[in-house]
Amino acid sequence: MDAKISYEDFLKVDMRVGTIISVEEFPEAHRPAWKLQIDFGPMGIMRSSAQIKELYKSSDLLGKQVLAVINFPEKQIGSFMSQCLVLGVIGEEKGVVLIGPDQLVKNGSRIS
Repeated sequence: MDAKISYEDFLKVDMRVGTIISVEEFPEAHRPAWKLQIDFGPMGIMRSSAQIKELYKSSDLLGKQVLAVINFPEKQIGSFMSQCLVLGVIGEEKGVVLIGPDQLVKNGSRIS
């Protein structure tokens, strides 16, 4: 287990629900990835690169609600600027499994 953090540290991580509204190929990525645009409601639309092609086709992703950290600094990934980090579970063999609500919720809803 990694070092423990305080509740105040946890509150600094801004995790929100968003809906994927666009999925594009990202052929210049080192590992197979998608370029995503995610609608976070009042927080706006953000872009992310996600290495999830092992389990998800573009048609699986459009309209899907996901969880993401939206207050990390932007990260340059090749020619693409990623603005948020989509959250998932690292599978043992099959790649990353996305985390999202099991019922439809409002885009921008905060995770607690």
